[in-house]
Amino acid sequence: MSQPPVSPSPASQPPASPSPDSRSYVPQPYALQPYVAQPHVPQPSRRGLLRAAGATGIAGATGLSGLVAAAPARASSPARASSPARQSAALVLHNARVFTGTSGNSRAEAVAVGRDGRILAVGAGRAVRRFIGRDTDVVDARGGTVMSGIHDGHAHPMDAASRSLRPSLAGAEQTVDELQKTLTGFLQDSADQEPGGWLVVEDWNPIGLLPRGTAPHHSMLDALPTRRPIVLRGGDGHNLWANQRALDIAKVTASTPDPAGGEIVKGRDGKPTGVLKDDAQPFVARHIPEPDETRLAQAATEILAEAAASGITTFMEAVVGRGELKLYQRLAESGRLPQRIVPALRIDTELTGDPAAALAYARGLRADFKGVRGLRFGTVKVFLDGVIEYPAQTAALLKPYLDKDGRPTDNRGDLYVSAADYGRLSAAFNAEGWQMHAHAIGDRAVRTSLDGYAYAQRATGRRDVRNTTAHLQLVDPADLPRFAALGVVPCMQLQWAARDTWTVDALLPYIGAARHRWQYPARSLQKRRAALAGGSDWPVDPLQVWDQIRTAIDREGLDGEGDLYRTEEGISRASSLLMHTLGTARQLRTDHLTGTVEQGKEADLVLLDRDVTRCPVADISSAEVRLTLVGGTVVHDAQSSAGRAAAARVTRAAAGPRPTAYASVHGGRHASCGCG
Repeated sequence: MSQPPVSPSPASQPPASPSPDSRSYVPQPYALQPYVAQPHVPQPSRRGLLRAAGATGIAGATGLSGLVAAAPARASSPARASSPARQSAALVLHNARVFTGTSGNSRAEAVAVGRDGRILAVGAGRAVRRFIGRDTDVVDARGGTVMSGIHDGHAHPMDAASRSLRPSLAGAEQTVDELQKTLTGFLQDSADQEPGGWLVVEDWNPIGLLPRGTAPHHSMLDALPTRRPIVLRGGDGHNLWANQRALDIAKVTASTPDPAGGEIVKGRDGKPTGVLKDDAQPFVARHIPEPDETRLAQAATEILAEAAASGITTFMEAVVGRGELKLYQRLAESGRLPQRIVPALRIDTELTGDPAAALAYARGLRADFKGVRGLRFGTVKVFLDGVIEYPAQTAALLKPYLDKDGRPTDNRGDLYVSAADYGRLSAAFNAEGWQMHAHAIGDRAVRTSLDGYAYAQRATGRRDVRNTTAHLQLVDPADLPRFAALGVVPCMQLQWAARDTWTVDALLPYIGAARHRWQYPARSLQKRRAALAGGSDWPVDPLQVWDQIRTAIDREGLDGEGDLYRTEEGISRASSLLMHTLGTARQLRTDHLTGTVEQGKEADLVLLDRDVTRCPVADISSAEVRLTLVGGTVVHDAQSSAGRAAAARVTRAAAGPRPTAYASVHGGRHASCGCG
């Protein structure tokens, strides 16, 4: 099903040259211009980039004038390029700094894209000139980086589309009074939904109620001037806050038992507070009306255009059911699916103890949607735990959480699936060639995933499926070498690896300094030969691909208040670029098709406005994508009106409010961190 693993270690690409000085890098725009290979060759006319290789026409149905329908993903291995003397390129990018992701072509400065959507040639500008013909589009990169498109190994783009249709709290920290005023405004904006229409608000900050220690309760929502059911969805995807009307509709009462993998938070009186965690959320969520399909498809079109403007050419959609697959089908059939998609079919917690039923479910979905162009099946997703921050603390830990004074509590978080059940489930899927993708935040959940994969390997003898553990916020040092030993891919979201309210204020006091040191241990994993992969977890965070790549290096990023163990866990620039290209292509078992810039591979490429291999590390965050190609087809052109609009939406989302640092989140001094 896939070629032998290719380790995305720093050794596979020479380290980028250091910046000659610390002055701010000033990007220059690239230009599409005619290029004359020989004096006797007629000069090509100034053509639009939308005639790039593989384009079958502008996707007019999208309403995006610069967006071309993506070419279908090919399942076969790259074919050898035809003889250079017998063909000209559809597109040539020259005067570039090409980051090939391979050990060869370290000084490549040009790329030719063939008319079959594959890379025709990579190398020195003079060598690539021979591929320029009368109708070849030629782009002067003006020193910007050309590299593989970004592969996002863990994201939720269809959830991002759904969220975009609803009002958002943008993760704000507010007093109860301020929150109620905001929600009253949302009610007024949707007054036509009275008296019974649902008000669903996105991006609620579960630790954002002020003053610190204020616990959410349905009574705070019940006080609003309406009888409508109200739901606030946590930006982390793991918490939901409902008013009493919504609880009544869902028939959630004091006698309702917690579901497997979830919790109905109850007060001292034993009654629901209105907060539902993880797999308890569907009790209420299933009653929320689905958005209009046409509006949702249009929202998804815009969301995927934003992803293309960010340089993403492949996604793993990390939680997929029939609804998401139907939406992808609609997008593909109307020519509005610009990326390659690997859907991770979610196996609900109650199915994890029944491998035969889980397999039947996954097989059924694959059979129903296997003909959808652009989808590549073969991955299933399981949640092993929740989130680690105070006050949720549902991530599964090996040792208990601490109280505010640094004393151990009786809470080790929630482990939703046992190692034995996960092992049997993994063995059943691996035996048929499926790979597993586990949500594991806490060190106990990480160990459970590894124990399960070890069992599956013994039971099946297979090491080629590239089982994956995602997030890895906390890893016990004893488990670090097990990733390479078992061939397990660590898929990390390193934009979180910075000092901020989430990693320090809401965490350090409750796990102590010794464990805190092992947050997102990227370099430690790499030193033990683990093959790193990356993902954004969008829309849990705004999509900031290049800041994510930068934060993996300096462990600080745009919004950090200092670095989070940079010396111990920061990785090199080349390693970060590889992690988000070849490393993730390897995770998704597409590295024989994409992930590097080399002859014969699919032309999934991005052109940037600067050389991210040499500019100051901090300047990587503000890199802009000028051109994105998938299979040789232009899916983002920064010079087009559609491209400018998509890039502007990405910028606006990234500029949204962030929670400020707060020492008082602890409620006082703590023996565990001494930060008071």
